[in-house]
Formats: sequence, structure tokens, C-alpha cells
Amino acid sequence: MNDFKKELMWSHIFWLGMLGDSGSYTAAARRLGVSKGAVSLRIAELEHVCGIALVQRTTRSVRLTEAGRTLVDSTRHAFAAIEQGFESIRDLAEVPRGAVRVTAPVALGRQKIIPLIGKFLVECPDVRVEIELSDHLSSLAQEGFDLAIRHTTNVPETHVAWLLRPSRTLLVATPSYLEKHGTPHTPDDLARHNCLYYLRSAAAPAWSFTPLKRDSERYSVAIKGNFSANNSEALRELVMADQGIALLPDFTAHDDVDAGHLSQLLPNWTPVGAFGNAIYAIRPYSAYVPRSVRAFVEHLKVELRLKT
Repeated sequence: MNDFKKELMWSHIFWLGMLGDSGSYTAAARRLGVSKGAVSLRIAELEHVCGIALVQRTTRSVRLTEAGRTLVDSTRHAFAAIEQGFESIRDLAEVPRGAVRVTAPVALGRQKIIPLIGKFLVECPDVRVEIELSDHLSSLAQEGFDLAIRHTTNVPETHVAWLLRPSRTLLVATPSYLEKHGTPHTPDDLARHNCLYYLRSAAAPAWSFTPLKRDSERYSVAIKGNFSANNSEALRELVMADQGIALLPDFTAHDDVDAGHLSQLLPNWTPVGAFGNAIYAIRPYSAYVPRSVRAFVEHLKVELRLKT
């Protein structure tokens, strides 16, 4: 094989690795910025040169054969070194540049992340931000995201996590609702109220609390209500309509609490397990983080803490 064909095969192997990570020709083509047909042609050419099947195709997805996985694994470190070297040279530029692909939950993204992006784009005009708002937990590697914004308590050990800001869960209701139905003073009192809850499973809903001065103890109470949703913005809308009591993340509720539109309940108890205790930016571990990604994370850290 001449040198030109060897160099060409290197690019084919890179595309094969992208196909293996993505799990489909469509997803691989989107990440590579080419057509699905181009990916298929490259893989077919590589299989012809190798003389062995590298991809096993099914009606719904594709996966690498043992030979394909061996080929990709044996070259992965070489490609990573090439990418790191190239990106480190690009980072010698004076300003961050390139695309930053981000995924974030719908409510958190709409309320806290999107409002901060405009200022970032003014400060970093050579960066393009692509953000997908979804409550689906995307696979960063397979779907080609640089960052995921997560409202969580635990982050995967295989990922790098930057703490953007702590977060609390607030138990709230409107003054009008409380005037009509009474104010709960203990978790047990919630059983007599209409509790609007986050929809997580078919199991009977329950809220858990710890006493403020004895956080090792945990107390759970069964609750009931006539509305549930898998989105904190939807719960907030019903609470603001005087329909009941809800647990909400602080970033959803604190503006209304500060303005007196919502009252915070059970001040001597801390809600636990309903939402995460922090907002993180996470990405799969790698030795190199592009300057554009670092700049975006630093911007979020500063702005979110200023507005806490």
C-alpha cells in the first residue's frame, strides 16, 4: 500500500471509530458534518482493504465487529494524541473560538442558562454555542456534546465536573392558598393539603425531610394531590395559581419568594431527595479541554453565583 493510501485509510479508521461511538450512520454523519452515504462509502472501502467485516448492521443500529473494535481500540490513543496536539496549537490563539455543544434540562436551561449566553457571545464573538434543551439524559460521547448542565447530587466518576453553584429545594405555596387552607407546621400536616408533585414513577408519591438541626435523621410523609408533572416550571405555574403546595428548585422559586408571591414553608425542615443539591457542568474525562469550553464554563460559574 502506497503512502497516500495509508494516509487515506487513517481517515477511514477515524470515521469507523466515530461510527462505533455514535451507534448509527446518521448520528456519525451528523457529528462528522457529512452525508450518511459518505460514511457508508468510507466504511465499505475500509472493509474492502482489510478483507473482513468491520461493522455488524441491524435494522435499528450498527455496532463494530470484534475486528472493527480491535482496529479502533488499537488506534484510539494515536488519534487522541493528534487531536490534543492540534487543539493545543489552536488554543495559542488570543481568543476562544469554535463551537460549544451543550445539553441542559428544559426548566434550568430556560430560566438560568439561556439568559447568560448573550453576554458570553458578546465577550467571545468567535465562539458558537449550540444548546439542546431536553430532560432526557443524553450520552455526551454518543451524541457529540461538549458539555452537559446537570442539576444533581451525584456526577459520574468517569466525567469531569465543574460546580457552577449550590442549589436548594424549597417547599412553597401562595399566601392566598395558605389563607384558605391553613399553613402546615410539620411534615405530617402535608397529608391534609393538595400537594403538587414532580412526576418520577408510578409509585405512591412521598416527600422526605430532615430536621434542620439533626440532618442525620430522615422523615418521609405520603402526600397526595390533583396535579403532577415532570417539569418544575409546570409545577410553579399551578402553585402560582393558588392550587396547592409544591417542592421546587430554588432557581425556579426564589424570585417569587423574594417578591412575596410565594411563602416558604417548614423553615425548620430541609427537603431531601426531590432535586439535586448543586448545578454542575460535566463532560467526559479527557486530558485536554478546548479553550472555548473552559471559557463558557467559567462564564457560567461567575454569572450564576452573582445571581444566586
